[in-house]
Amino acid sequence: MVDLEESPAVPPMDPGGDERIGYNAGGIFLILLGWLVGVVANVLLHLTAPAGGTAVGPWRVYPTLGPYAWGVLGLGVAAGLIGVTMLWIARQSPKGRFVLPGASY
Repeated sequence: MVDLEESPAVPPMDPGGDERIGYNAGGIFLILLGWLVGVVANVLLHLTAPAGGTAVGPWRVYPTLGPYAWGVLGLGVAAGLIGVTMLWIARQSPKGRFVLPGASY
């Protein structure tokens, strides 16, 4: 018989992997998604739209930034800043070895 309160539900992992890999990957993804799509593509799309607007899929884009475009712009800037913060954390973290999750090492 096993006492369930004394055995962990998930076996403990050996700390020793390089967490910087995840910070770098996540930071780069957030910068690309936030600043490239949310800021650059959003603003360029609105700047190049004619006065009557243009259809992009099911949406109609006009040359002025409406509330949705301002929201996308704000989320893009915030996502990019979080990405920069993640890259900064990766630079400050100590280097570890590359370990795949669940692999025995």
